[in-house]
Amino acid sequence: MSRIGRKPVVVPANVKVSVADATVNVEGPKGKLSFNHRREIGVKYDEAAKQLLITRSDDERLSRALHGLTRSLIANMVEGVTKGYTKKLEIVGVGYQAQVKKANTVTLQVGYANPIALEAPAGVTVTVPDATHVVITGADKQAVGQFAAEVRKVRPPEPYKGKGIRYEGRDRPPQGGQGVWLEVMPGSQTKP
Repeated sequence: MSRIGRKPVVVPANVKVSVADATVNVEGPKGKLSFNHRREIGVKYDEAAKQLLITRSDDERLSRALHGLTRSLIANMVEGVTKGYTKKLEIVGVGYQAQVKKANTVTLQVGYANPIALEAPAGVTVTVPDATHVVITGADKQAVGQFAAEVRKVRPPEPYKGKGIRYEGRDRPPQGGQGVWLEVMPGSQTKP
């Protein structure tokens, strides 16, 4: 049995869940999400315990793979409608900047001849707290991550100086060479 799949998904008090046929609907303060699961997987909502139970019909390879996946997707939906998801991007480079001119459309100036405008999908909100940071929020984890990847793809960070669009706190700044090593180890004359 899948370790992830057999764990019940706990539903908070402010979230409404309905399971009809092969569709799971989750509604909360941050929005409403829907998911169609495969027929090999069964989903039951226990209203007394306020939890969702995910089961599988057999021990076939596909059923085992879908068991944990379905549980994770439903747990992400519940978390998304209660807390929401956020991706923060950082723009590094001289003259590189971002703006929100129209609602939910981010305009990037990242070294190309023309600015690039990207419109966020429904349910995803884009804000620019300052010219070098972009914050993407929404209830759907997949949609938030996909749009963040599309924004980053416009100018991914290059490996030498680190210029470009990168995830805040995740993409590492470039590593130094011999000069940085000598600064870290003052007084050293030779390499290790």
